[in-house]
Amino acid sequence: MKNQGKWYWGMVAVLAVAAVPQALAQAYPSKPIRIIVPFPAGGTSDILSRAVGQKMTEEWKQQVIIDNRPGAGANIGAEQAARAAPDGYTLFCISTIHTINPSLYAKLAYDPVRDFAPISLIAETSQVLAVHPSLPVKTVKEFIAYAKKRPGELNYSSAGSGSQPHLTAELFKLQTGIDMVHVPYKGAPPAMVDLLAGQVALTFATAPSAVPHVKSGKIRALGVSTAKRITALPEVPTIAEAGVAGFEASGSNGLVAPTGTPQPIIDRLQAVIVKIVNDPATSKFLSEQGADPRTMTPAEYGAYLKAEVVKWAKVVKDSGAKVD
Repeated sequence: MKNQGKWYWGMVAVLAVAAVPQALAQAYPSKPIRIIVPFPAGGTSDILSRAVGQKMTEEWKQQVIIDNRPGAGANIGAEQAARAAPDGYTLFCISTIHTINPSLYAKLAYDPVRDFAPISLIAETSQVLAVHPSLPVKTVKEFIAYAKKRPGELNYSSAGSGSQPHLTAELFKLQTGIDMVHVPYKGAPPAMVDLLAGQVALTFATAPSAVPHVKSGKIRALGVSTAKRITALPEVPTIAEAGVAGFEASGSNGLVAPTGTPQPIIDRLQAVIVKIVNDPATSKFLSEQGADPRTMTPAEYGAYLKAEVVKWAKVVKDSGAKVD
């Protein structure tokens, strides 16, 4: 009887401990949620985070705060997110640079895969090859011919050294044989500001950052980097179909949490993201911004991120890109 009593109370303790994460998930969220965005306001990560965060606020009646922490190629924001309490109240919006950084930096203060619990992809994005209207070119072929006659004379802006726009431009240089000068900025908004002002000749901008300015006629889009044309700019050809055979470079944005966040909370977050992204109004908004709405399960997103680290390591090596 004595042993039976120990077994009984032991099972009660096990069941009680197992019930804690589920109880936490049922009560979640009970206070504001913070989404760290490692770039300035106005860039793609910021635009998508605010769109999803607003819908999360409406769904859960809890405020979602967007916390912009730019700098060091997204590493400042990533480090802060990795060190946050794993309770579901700090999330991190990652973009492609998150999977590029392991190949660019000899040492990081965090592990891009191990220190984060994947939640879901939100959208995939294209890069837009955009030039200032003063450049006398209207197609990718015309631009290549123009650039080849002016080696080292054209400056291109990017969201920062090692960012996907930077690597996309370096791949373009490799495949076309042109010589351009890289001018890195601390995020997409200032890189776009100087293109609009004519301080640089061109940029490879993530579609949500470029689309409004293309539609207003302030910059000219020559091509998009994805394998297919994008809904937001259906008249703009892919760079591959415009003459650079085989060219393709796509990016993505998604949400993760610090490792250790209870799985029931991760599952609850993933479910609300799927609901938000699949909502017709949100899906339409994302498409109009140049982002292709897409979600994944936490397991699928985790596998995707690991594959992206491998893919971009090869791109960094082949392009010879370095952190300036």
